[in-house]
Amino acid sequence: MKRILSLIFCCVILLGLFSGCKSDSSAYNPTGDALAMEDGSPMKEPVKKKKNQELTLTYYPDVTMNPLACTDYTNRALFSLIYQGLFATDRDYNTVPMLCKTYTRAQDMRSYTFYLENATFSDGSAVTAEDVVATYLAAKESAYYKGRFTHITDILASEDGGITFLLATPMENLPILLDIPILKAAEVAAEHPLGTGPYYFDASGNGILRRRANWWCKADMVVTADAISLVKAESNPQIRDNFEFFDLDLVCANPGSDNYTDYRCDYELWDSENGGFLYLTCNMDSEIFQNEEIRSSLTFAIDRETIAAENYRGFGLPASLPASPFSPYYSEIQAEKYAYDGGEKFRMAVEGSGMLGKELTLLVNSDDTMRERIARTIGEDLTNAGFVVIIKAINGDAYRYALRMREYDLYLGQTRLSPNMDLSAFFDTYGSLSYGAINDVGLFALCAESLANQGNYYSLHQAVMDDGRLCPILFTGYAVYATRGLITDLTPARDNIFYYSLGKTMTDALTPA
Repeated sequence: MKRILSLIFCCVILLGLFSGCKSDSSAYNPTGDALAMEDGSPMKEPVKKKKNQELTLTYYPDVTMNPLACTDYTNRALFSLIYQGLFATDRDYNTVPMLCKTYTRAQDMRSYTFYLENATFSDGSAVTAEDVVATYLAAKESAYYKGRFTHITDILASEDGGITFLLATPMENLPILLDIPILKAAEVAAEHPLGTGPYYFDASGNGILRRRANWWCKADMVVTADAISLVKAESNPQIRDNFEFFDLDLVCANPGSDNYTDYRCDYELWDSENGGFLYLTCNMDSEIFQNEEIRSSLTFAIDRETIAAENYRGFGLPASLPASPFSPYYSEIQAEKYAYDGGEKFRMAVEGSGMLGKELTLLVNSDDTMRERIARTIGEDLTNAGFVVIIKAINGDAYRYALRMREYDLYLGQTRLSPNMDLSAFFDTYGSLSYGAINDVGLFALCAESLANQGNYYSLHQAVMDDGRLCPILFTGYAVYATRGLITDLTPARDNIFYYSLGKTMTDALTPA
């Protein structure tokens, strides 16, 4: 859903003079200063709409441009112009083929084999099965993508030129995980690897993205410029100023940052969910949360709408189910059953348990000041329900030790869920997110059933919410600001700001095994 915000800041009176500006850009302005040139010096006139598309973007030159290693969203905003995966996923989590021409799926859904288009990298060399295998093996070891490989046991180049994925559990929709950018086998660790997308990075001058004359495919794209100038990012205020007063045309910003500032003047604005999942988990050793009624009623005490509005400027997606509200697995009707009710059901459960006045420790990582602030808001709601809440805000090794030793009753966490909204890491006995002994054989089995049949997500979510050991709060998102009129019909998707398709469908690509 595209959101357009037009804030015309046209009546600034300063010593009897009028000044016009373009926009306040940085999502993380450490000064908190929303207006530049407050000393009365003339402001630059707004950038006018350009004839033909001339686009200027930004990147940090000292941050890697390798999509397997890069975690910076400013640089990652460029990647959908440079790279392609086997598949692409739109903002509603619908998957379309890209480098994959056809694929087969075994009847038991434990193996898939993918066959490649006649695609080329920007140097003209062909994409091979060996390139795909090398990319995925590297991605499996990367911090950014490794969570997608929980159920993938092996990746092999087959004799007929395909790439076979072997799975530990049946999976109905493996392709939703396979939008990882494909690199040359020899370049999986390079700082500026070649890609198969419509643009390639030219390091001359300040850096530029050049349109490929020999692009292997065609697509109807919102970006049509022959060349895209790149402004070197040096600091957050510098990004802001370049967007406000100079030629920077599009910025990906993080409203969840403490240094975010509201934008001024005129621009077009889109939201882009990024998979960040904020949640509460119980310590199952806690006397409080061994009480099933208290545990299952916690969801009704969390005012998700207020948390999103006060901390994420409307770019947090309140979620009373453990899946992104943009995903097809999220049932609005089901979500309403577990939504905030003013805390009434939770207060009644506390009163009925005989635990009024009991101390409740809420653990939070103090390295994340946003999360710490949210923890204090939640703490106030739990206090109103009758507990004496202690916010345990610690960082570093002390924080990790407290997690392992279960020195808390509740823990406020954040992770990046895979696009298939897999919850296995929470409920597997050895899951990476099963802190507080929340692992559960029954819930883990429901996770596996959901992967095998997407229709089972409803049952999984009902079981998770009725059990209460995992309590979802919201999913985070980015804000994408652009010069008005320059880019039309932008549909930013997760990790894919300039989303486009090649006109192919999954039905077209799937062939009988």
